[in-house]
Amino acid sequence: MRQLLKGEGYQTETVSSPNGALKAIEAREFELVLMDLNYTRDTTSGQEGLDLLSRLRALDDTLPVVVMTAWGSVDLAVEAMRRGARDFVQKPWDNPRLLSIVRTQVELRHALKRGQRLEAQNHVLIEGKRPLLIANSRAMRPVLELIDRVGPSDANVLITGENGTGKGLVARAIHAASSRAARTCVTVNTGGLSEGVFESELFGHVRGAFTDAKSDRVGRFEMADHGTLFLDEIANVPPSHQTKLLRVLETGEFERVGSSKTLKVNVRVISATNADIHSEVEAGRFRQDLLFRLNTIQIHVPALRERREDIQALGMHFLRDHAKRYRKVMDDFDPAAIQANV
Repeated sequence: MRQLLKGEGYQTETVSSPNGALKAIEAREFELVLMDLNYTRDTTSGQEGLDLLSRLRALDDTLPVVVMTAWGSVDLAVEAMRRGARDFVQKPWDNPRLLSIVRTQVELRHALKRGQRLEAQNHVLIEGKRPLLIANSRAMRPVLELIDRVGPSDANVLITGENGTGKGLVARAIHAASSRAARTCVTVNTGGLSEGVFESELFGHVRGAFTDAKSDRVGRFEMADHGTLFLDEIANVPPSHQTKLLRVLETGEFERVGSSKTLKVNVRVISATNADIHSEVEAGRFRQDLLFRLNTIQIHVPALRERREDIQALGMHFLRDHAKRYRKVMDDFDPAAIQANV
């Protein structure tokens, strides 16, 4: 069977006991389980396999399981399907049929995972096009140049600047200029997360991990897989969680809350803060090694008072947006107002 599946491009892992199967499922993620129903010599009832099937479903009820036995019967097949098996194969198996079942179940698994990710993404703001970044002033030219230079790379970027300077727009512009532009850009305000929900928001959780965890939840890192994750107010991440954030930045690996199964993602991280993060490091409130991972490239967004040439263009943009939203005839600014800005 291993040779058959290898010839079709599948990677396999074999175990010889129910405990071995459970340990493997707890340790890593699989697309499919092919399992026998009998393990003890001279046992043909299938009860051992049915018990294992129930335990596997308790660990991950989305993992497709195909059961196999040389001692098949209608009643045994019905009971296996009732306990959650996706299909039933009697040995000796037919190669074309077995491969067809494997392909179908793996494709369904992928479709289910895509559906979960899309459902989770519907709860966050995702911008799929390059945002309008109004920046004609001399002070903003270095920012625009850096966006064009670093956007196509996968380098992590730290954006600094006061509140309201447009750090989120800069982050989305970097994503739009990257090779990941067709993928998701997920935003999370880390400063607004309490310590109790931080891990669940970023890494997700499994059903039963805590009192209100009534179903599995996809975290923001999973949502952003092969895309971009924008971590706003990064300086406010609690010290107790900075180590876990550092690990996923270094290795791309993490576990959902309540699970020992390690997941791996490919995510570009853009972060932002209005704090003096270097002072936070000196004060011991922010890890130096975490800043090193986040700050491959730093972009500072100047305050509006440092780019007064943009005020009129920004004002006109908001005026047009207001007129369009409320279906009003757009007025212009009073010349005195424009002169006052100058």
